[in-house]
Amino acid sequence: MTAMPWQAGAAPHEQVAWHAIDWQQVHQNVRRLQARIVKATQEGRWGKVKALQRLLTRSFSGKAIAVKRVTENQGKRTPGVDQVTWETPEAKTTAIQALRHRPYRPQPLRRVYIPKSNGKQRPLGIPTMHDRAMQALHLLALNPIAETTGDPNSYGFRVERSTADAIEQCFITLAKKASPQWILEGDIQACFDRISHDWLLAHVPMDKAILRKWLKAGYMDRHARYPTEAGTPQGGIISPVLANLALDGLERAVRQRHPPTTRRGQQAKINVVRYADDFIVTGANEALLRDDIRPLVEQFLSERGLTLSPEKTSLTHIANGFDFLGQHIRKYRNGKQTKLLITPSRKSRTTLCQQVRTVLKTNRQATAGDVIQKLNPIIRGWAIYHCHVVSKQTFSTVDHVVFEKIWRWAKRRHPSKSAGWLRKRYFRPVGGQAWIFRGEVPGKNGKLRPVHLFQASSVLITRHTKIKGAANPFDPEWEPYFEARLDVKMRGNLRGRRRLLRLWKEQDGICPVCNQKITEITGWHSHHLTWRTHGGTDRAENRVLLHPNCHMQVHSQGLAVAKPRSETRV
Repeated sequence: MTAMPWQAGAAPHEQVAWHAIDWQQVHQNVRRLQARIVKATQEGRWGKVKALQRLLTRSFSGKAIAVKRVTENQGKRTPGVDQVTWETPEAKTTAIQALRHRPYRPQPLRRVYIPKSNGKQRPLGIPTMHDRAMQALHLLALNPIAETTGDPNSYGFRVERSTADAIEQCFITLAKKASPQWILEGDIQACFDRISHDWLLAHVPMDKAILRKWLKAGYMDRHARYPTEAGTPQGGIISPVLANLALDGLERAVRQRHPPTTRRGQQAKINVVRYADDFIVTGANEALLRDDIRPLVEQFLSERGLTLSPEKTSLTHIANGFDFLGQHIRKYRNGKQTKLLITPSRKSRTTLCQQVRTVLKTNRQATAGDVIQKLNPIIRGWAIYHCHVVSKQTFSTVDHVVFEKIWRWAKRRHPSKSAGWLRKRYFRPVGGQAWIFRGEVPGKNGKLRPVHLFQASSVLITRHTKIKGAANPFDPEWEPYFEARLDVKMRGNLRGRRRLLRLWKEQDGICPVCNQKITEITGWHSHHLTWRTHGGTDRAENRVLLHPNCHMQVHSQGLAVAKPRSETRV
């Protein structure tokens, strides 16, 4: 594929067909500008940062990636108040041309409500596709700044960071014998709904006019329009980064009060771990956290229009344990020895069992295969989330509880049948286990194929390697570090899927069309080099992994894809 004649900084005068875009060149243009923004931010040259942001947000490359993002994520078929989605290549091409800053006026958000675990409802604002794309466009220019200036131990809604990193930092902070014993569990009350607009407009380094329009756009609820005087709407692409920018500096403020380089700071044992609006602060004693740190945190938040939640903010001794991000963190004493154990929280286990119960209750007449297909993603996702902590015994317990619920489901379906008949009908031995729930679902060729229930205990317990606090995915100096982390992550994600893992290794994780990394977020499609209708086989020699959009581009443009050659040994 050859590069298009346009450059990064100027939009083309003529429309470029969606499937004719050179995505490799587009990504290179954007990454080059983002790297320059990082360098200018590190040097404190804010005038140059502003100029580079303006260049990026008005470039064809930036607009193309913004449209690509909102048409490939999970909400791509969820419209805003205008009931418009971009599902065709023509609509996407038109959308690129429509991303203009003048005149631009965002439409109000469509308000929906999703249930919370405490019985309350969380308001969610859904922007229109056009507004989502504009937010994604400006996010390309804002994210490099947020990652450069962010707190080292902030992990929520940040590129290449996860809950596993936050939990591992908790282990590093609390596991040693001389580690702090007291924890301030902090939760910000209605964080996204109450952030001060004035503070955001004064401190967020982006186009103020565009930001003000988003913040004041209002929302539609039951055919009535309401204004927004505070907060950033949950559901907007840029909202998590705005919230992080508002909360960044909390760790720095706490450490300035007790610098770790001083004797007083070493004795205080102050550490901060934050994931979005949930955070913990460690300390040497209860009085320090109650009388010194908590007032400091409250003052920091009040400047941004925020307060701590009285219900969820508490002081806890490590011997009593606390829940954080779905895990229970507690130090146990065995004689003179103490040991920190991190296990799945009771609330997390209860939520999983309730989800399984709901599936079985709403599918009483469904086939075993259909039930398995609904249960497997739930159990697999829960187990993978907890596979980095002490979960082996919990996984076995969960498998037993799920088995009991399925056994009751089977007995309700066949009340007059014996236990032997039910076992023969619904269970079979797999991998040394005799009672594995099984069924059948239609295959690709129309024939039934067997499926069995995923066992949480089949997931290996693996220690997670925490990301370095200073790592910046937009800084070219950190690129080898993130490539190595991605290789480890993808090998773990594709464990058990040998064919996909083999293809991914052969390609060094690179899509041969756009030359960008294939990740779990981007997704992939297994493309046949010689179509099966032309006599091609399903063997690995005739397949290659492509991004979904690149796969559509190959078929639309009739492009030839060569089998990539890699020195990686499989």
